[in-house]
Amino acid sequence: MSNKWIVRGLLIATVALGAFYAYDNFVSPFRSAPDVVGSMLTDEVVVVSTTPRLTFRPADNEPTVGVIFYTGARVDPDAYAPLARQVAQEGYLVVVVKHPFNFAVLGVSAAGDVLLEYPEISSWIMAGHSLGGAMAAEFAERNQRISGLILLASYPGDSSNLAFRNLNTLVVYASEDGLAPPAAIEQKAADLLPKTTELVLIPGGNHAQFGSYGPQVGDGFASITRDEQQAATVKAIVGFLRQYRS
Repeated sequence: MSNKWIVRGLLIATVALGAFYAYDNFVSPFRSAPDVVGSMLTDEVVVVSTTPRLTFRPADNEPTVGVIFYTGARVDPDAYAPLARQVAQEGYLVVVVKHPFNFAVLGVSAAGDVLLEYPEISSWIMAGHSLGGAMAAEFAERNQRISGLILLASYPGDSSNLAFRNLNTLVVYASEDGLAPPAAIEQKAADLLPKTTELVLIPGGNHAQFGSYGPQVGDGFASITRDEQQAATVKAIVGFLRQYRS
């Protein structure tokens, strides 16, 4: 083999290795915690599907209320399985959307496919964590089929002003969140969300514990456990969703 082909082969290998390193460390570093596996198994309470989306459906009834969930930036969708499963156990369909490179900003309109797939759902609620929440708000702002909005440690972007939209909205946020501090959440909610928006503050919680993917740079230190934070979050979500039950 000539030196030219050896050099070319080494160059290709180096580029491939660099691309893998960049993806592995910058595009999608927030992998789900190992203990989410149990939340992704079908049992007598919840039926779980993992393709083409992560879907949780109550096993003992046909839900009429559905939640479409957009994940935080670079976070593995599986990281929201424990949260989604607990909501589904209360009788709701929950669909966690898988976006390109785990960036909801690259697939804001993905919820449209979900709406078409489940014609039996009469009330749809958009939801999301962090950047996913901002993108969920953007979709809700332009789609009249969305009846409600749930934001976890999140707020709309300035281009998605929902202040005058008749849209039931819940914001759940945490006192120790270093990435979406309470003051910022409250100010944005006042400026960009309906005046009837319900705000639920979780004392001791932080940004990352809304999901199950470990610590996040820039976040605050939680003084409650992840399970405690998610239990409080589920309680707020289920209380909000009850208004849609017939």
